[in-house]
Amino acid sequence: MLKYFGVGFFAALLLVADAFALNLQGVMPVNITSDTAANAKNIAFDEARRQIISDSVRQYVDVDALRGLMATATTSDLVPMIASSSIDDERVSDTTYSANISMVLDVDSVRDWLNQNGVQNWLPDDTRQEMFLVNVVLTNPMLDWIELNSVARKEQLDLGTKHINGNVITLELPVSKRGGFTIALREGGWRYADNDGVLRVWK
Repeated sequence: MLKYFGVGFFAALLLVADAFALNLQGVMPVNITSDTAANAKNIAFDEARRQIISDSVRQYVDVDALRGLMATATTSDLVPMIASSSIDDERVSDTTYSANISMVLDVDSVRDWLNQNGVQNWLPDDTRQEMFLVNVVLTNPMLDWIELNSVARKEQLDLGTKHINGNVITLELPVSKRGGFTIALREGGWRYADNDGVLRVWK
């Protein structure tokens, strides 16, 4: 039973890790009527843009702050955050526009916009920081992982999981956080050693 529990735990953890390789995107069906089809299309794209940004980003931000920011955001604020868009099932009449609008967001642009407007967020910024690897050996997988996440939260770190092999998890963390992370590990009863730049951690 313990064996299967451990396999299930690590499988779930791997899914979470894969999900954190961010690809913010969404699809919204629209059906808008206005005085002209061109105006209807502009309104449809604006509504789709706002909804897709809100739905895609909400799990990584302070939702109340995001809601307030979206209420005052202009079209010119939001357009730069769209990396690409596509249309399916488009139908146009003299005054109506309908389609399924798909959009992919530019994560860097979204993060910058949120930061500039003081919205707390947890969007990863791996491309802008020098990173180092951590190999964590988990003796008691679930309890050790919960404790390690508690240590990371104190340092405002997201544990960027790169690989899982048995009870060994490889993480990628910012170099700028290494000193504080090792202090927090020691205070939490963990042991660690440097192995050619790779931090080895165990309990």
